[in-house]
Amino acid sequence: MFNFEDANKQSKESLDTILKSYASVTKAFQAIATEAADYSKKAFENNVAHIEKISSVKSIEAAFELQTSYVKSAYEGYIAEATKIGELYADLAKGAYKPYEVPVAKATAAAKAAVAA
Repeated sequence: MFNFEDANKQSKESLDTILKSYASVTKAFQAIATEAADYSKKAFENNVAHIEKISSVKSIEAAFELQTSYVKSAYEGYIAEATKIGELYADLAKGAYKPYEVPVAKATAAAKAAVAA
């Protein structure tokens, strides 16, 4: 028989789970946006500094050496930042799923019990 109290409790639990997941996702996206903005600012500043340095170089060899060094450091910085952003996205996925672990475990246990019966 349908029990309104149980339905109300389930509805409240579901809403709480959704809100927790939403809060986790929101925090994660804010962290990702902040990290991306910080990296963009830093990369722009490094680019401006490099242009200033390379514009004052007197020889082609020195310019080539400076450019090679800059490209290498920019690439390494990009790879490090991409790794960090990837980890933030992985944390976002874990955080979004975390509130659903208990309800999914309950549903799985109930399904197994129903199949066994």
